[in-house]
Amino acid sequence: MPIIPQRITPREKLILAGLYLSKYDLLGLRKLGFETFKEAFNVIGYALGTRPATIKNYRDEFDPLYSNRRKGWHKRPIRDYCVRVSEKYDNLDSDSFAELIKSFVGYDENIWSELHTKEDAGNGNTRFANRLITGLAAEQYFESVQPIISEFRDYVVENTTRLGCGYDFRLRTEPTCQDFIAVEVKGLRGPSGSVSITAKEHGTAAVLRDRFFPFIVKNFQDRPFHQIFQDPLSGTLHLTKTEIVTVQVAWLAKV
Repeated sequence: MPIIPQRITPREKLILAGLYLSKYDLLGLRKLGFETFKEAFNVIGYALGTRPATIKNYRDEFDPLYSNRRKGWHKRPIRDYCVRVSEKYDNLDSDSFAELIKSFVGYDENIWSELHTKEDAGNGNTRFANRLITGLAAEQYFESVQPIISEFRDYVVENTTRLGCGYDFRLRTEPTCQDFIAVEVKGLRGPSGSVSITAKEHGTAAVLRDRFFPFIVKNFQDRPFHQIFQDPLSGTLHLTKTEIVTVQVAWLAKV
């Protein structure tokens, strides 16, 4: 297994994403579960907290080095800091490089393979793309546009994704204010589709009512846009209840 440096800076992660997409081209897309480069730029860009164009620009930076159908930034030398990153990770094979890119967003295949849903049950690669779209990429999209959305721009935002409280963001008019509104973010690959509301989110929405806002980010495969709902239990989302039975396996031992 190639040795991967322990400390990777945020800028190096962006450079490496571009390097990976340039070096492995369509194979690289498939290993991450993306259908097009535009989708990869959108999802990886938002997930890493940058503009999609940044990932594209880094891919184009490295294109003159590799035999693909693109010319990239061939009219000027590759920037020195990009060359240094490329040399540092030159020994990575495609599988190791793909796993490195996945690690940038905290993706662990061992965990997701046990928790996959019907939509992403195809393979591990598809799971990665879908999980980013429905999770981190959509959440980072919300944080990037929140200051210019009329419904939310005058609020102080607290990220609650790791608190398990039934929504992703808590918004207050002031940091010490007790009253708040809650935003639950969902992501869709295309311009339309189905979103899932968990039992906990449904219960939270029932308590908060008009203070609960599902925020749906659509069309990561092309040009992302969003749609905002308020009080989903009022019928604006036309929710349909489904029941899923899961089987849990355990091993017993007499002691």
